[in-house]
Amino acid sequence: MGFKISHSSKQKVKPLLGPDADTDNDDGTNSSAIGRLLSPPEVAGYASWLLKHPSALNSFDSVMKEAKGKKVVVFLDYDGTLSPIVEDPDKAFMSAEMRAAVREVAKYFPTSIISGRSRDKVKEFVQLNNIYYAGSHGLDIMAPARAVKPSEKKGNEGAFQPANLFLPAIQEITRELEDRIRQIQGARIEDNIFCISVHYRQVPPEDHEILKEKVKSLIENRPKFRLTEGKMVLEVRPSIEWNKGDALNYLLDTLGYSNAEDVFPLYIGDDRTDEDAFKVIEDKGQGFPIIVSSTPKDTTAWYSLRDPSEVLAFLLRLAKWKKSEITLFK
Repeated sequence: MGFKISHSSKQKVKPLLGPDADTDNDDGTNSSAIGRLLSPPEVAGYASWLLKHPSALNSFDSVMKEAKGKKVVVFLDYDGTLSPIVEDPDKAFMSAEMRAAVREVAKYFPTSIISGRSRDKVKEFVQLNNIYYAGSHGLDIMAPARAVKPSEKKGNEGAFQPANLFLPAIQEITRELEDRIRQIQGARIEDNIFCISVHYRQVPPEDHEILKEKVKSLIENRPKFRLTEGKMVLEVRPSIEWNKGDALNYLLDTLGYSNAEDVFPLYIGDDRTDEDAFKVIEDKGQGFPIIVSSTPKDTTAWYSLRDPSEVLAFLLRLAKWKKSEITLFK
């Protein structure tokens, strides 16, 4: 089956609105905010934001009412969604409880993790073999072993890598970046194979702009690459038309659902790079995009979860819902 991206013009299903009264102060997506009590204006602003992006937990029954009888497919970001954002990116470990929840969900639904990290790094963190892994913002995708036909296991064992030709240039840029920023305290480069992440969470605030300028000046004369910014991280990526939304479409196509009328994708993510996937779901008018955030932010997501602890609760409830449905029809 040939893969091509297409967007549906179907009317989307609006979520049922309902405020979430939960005022927990635990921000699972920003370590600097842990333990900080929200001020009254912040509480009011978040409550107002929840009217537009209601809690996916509080609205669970409404969400699953729309999913009933459809092919649910689950997509998850990693950092800030399955694990908290931490100072050291090498220590962004997911809990045993979260791993068990993802494993349980994947028993019942095709499940993918789409991350800016390298595919191997994400798999090292997650340690599950029954899910799809998409690293480098979807530029490196691998299906579970059982989902790959023997005839397709060529090169990198069936991996889909649309930016393979960029690898030599990416390696060269990595070496140059290391030379340019080695004197900046706290700066850290993460080689994500098909993209380069420059973390500055541990860089003194007065050096942030210096770091950004050094990275920008290296990339600005390389038209085949672009610079994007995430949560305290700069990312150098190939300038090809491919993002997490394209990865979502590719995975749906791989599963045979690209033109299915009854597919129901659920995408949970916390980063601005997840907005591309949210937009794909919005355009399709099928499924629901869910943002992970404990503070108001601009998003095309329809529902929200506060932090990874709520993601855990949602995933456990999702697996339980499917299990009870199966039991009911036995």
